[in-house]
Amino acid sequence: MSLILFNKPFGVMSQFSAHATRQTLAAFIDFPNVYPAGRLDADSEGLMLLTNDGKLQQEISHPDYGKEKTYLVQVEGTPSAQQLHSLQQPINLGDFTTRGSRTVMIEPPTWLWDRDPPVRERLNIPVAWLSITLSEGKNRQIRRMTASVGLPTLRLVRSAVGPFSLASHPIWPGEWRLVNEDEWKQ
Repeated sequence: MSLILFNKPFGVMSQFSAHATRQTLAAFIDFPNVYPAGRLDADSEGLMLLTNDGKLQQEISHPDYGKEKTYLVQVEGTPSAQQLHSLQQPINLGDFTTRGSRTVMIEPPTWLWDRDPPVRERLNIPVAWLSITLSEGKNRQIRRMTASVGLPTLRLVRSAVGPFSLASHPIWPGEWRLVNEDEWKQ
């Protein structure tokens, strides 16, 4: 079994097959027969796990297994207590209802790298950082959740999956490292 931790840069597609206009995982990972265990949108950054073990891939990515994923989310505006409470509850997004999340406002992460290109800034609109932990991860879910409560997402970084965290396993954008199965089982 092979398990890779990869820090996906902004703008990269979460696939190995060629894309007409964007870089893909193939530009960064030269390791045979591994596949993403879950995806990140091109405009999201951060931790991805890749494996050659189909069972492990399912365990990491499928919501039925309840593996937690934590995201650092820069939002436009200053969240109210009601907005934070709403993000913690199940939210009906039209095509599905989310599970509840652990959402808290945090200080800007000091260990986080600068994004290239930088996030747009509007001097008259404040920004805030949230930590959102989910046990599911549907397409554009966090962006849709924050928008639904009036806090548009400006930057989205997956910082942790299961036992792995970019804060405790530092990997720069575009870099990867191989880990062993025992590290996952802890």
